[in-house]
Order: sequence, then C-alpha cells, then structure tokens
Amino acid sequence: MALEFFAALVAAVAFGGVVHLLRRLTGYRLPKWSVTVAAAVGLIGTTIWLEYDWFNRVSAELPEGVQVVWHAEEVMALRPWTLIAPITTRFVAMDTRAIVQHPNNANLRMAKLFNFGRWRSVTDALMVVDCAQRRQVLVTEGVGISDDGVLQGAEWVSAAEGDGFQAAACKAA
Repeated sequence: MALEFFAALVAAVAFGGVVHLLRRLTGYRLPKWSVTVAAAVGLIGTTIWLEYDWFNRVSAELPEGVQVVWHAEEVMALRPWTLIAPITTRFVAMDTRAIVQHPNNANLRMAKLFNFGRWRSVTDALMVVDCAQRRQVLVTEGVGISDDGVLQGAEWVSAAEGDGFQAAACKAA
C-alpha cells in the first residue's frame, strides 16, 4: 500500500512538473491551474491503473501449480469508471500441486484454496470436491469425510457448469 501511495505521488509530481516546464517554455501562456490539473490527472490516473492492474500483478506472481479458479468483478458507485469496466477485487487460487485423493473413493479430492482480496491479507481454506457428482464443500470445523467417503457435518453444494474449482481439482489428480 505504501509503495502504491508513493507511486501515485511520484506520478502527480511528474505530470505537474511536465506541465510546469511546458508553461515556462511557452512563456507562461498556459494558465497556472493547468499544473494542478495535470498533477491531479497523474494522481487519479495512476491510482485507477494500480487498482485495475492489481489482479494481473498478484495472479502473475503465483507459483507454478497454483491457479486462479474464481474471481469477482465488481461495480462500485464511488468509482464510476467501474460502471464501464468492472474491477477485480477478489479471487481464489487453488494449489493443484497438493491435491489429495480420498484413499477409498478416487472421485473425492481435497485441495487447498487461497483467498486474495484487495487491501486484505491472504487467507486459506480446504475444499473437498466430488468429481463424479459435480459437487463440493468447504471444510470447516465439524466437517469431515468418513473412511468410506461419506460427508459428515455439512451439505454438498452442486457445482455450476464451468465451475473453476471442479475443473482444477478433477483435472489435477
């Protein structure tokens, strides 16, 4: 966050400085307020660019075998430009290198998920995926799978067509 703040300030000074230089080179024909407007454009433009580029930067840094399986694009009233192009503020990645099959039911797979959110710490979770019946469940306290592969303490959630969690977990193992 501090680096992004610093980048926005540098952009504001750079844009304002270029317009100030243009003002001097043209014999002060440009109005004084043009320097302030240029600095504001640099600050706001850099902030918007950093917001939109966040998902690309973070997902590109994921290690090999950790793939994005879901992302949320949001529209926000206080950011009117998102009405034109929604912004990705959250996503979930699955560690496909460490997917574990149930010893007695090869259709059940357990995978580690990482939840990323803009301005939030990364959290992790476990998910069990039933590849045969296209369903899944997040593992929380009190949820378990018996030795014969029966879910206990929760209800399965049916997966939608094209579900990224199903695709990644069932392809990987």
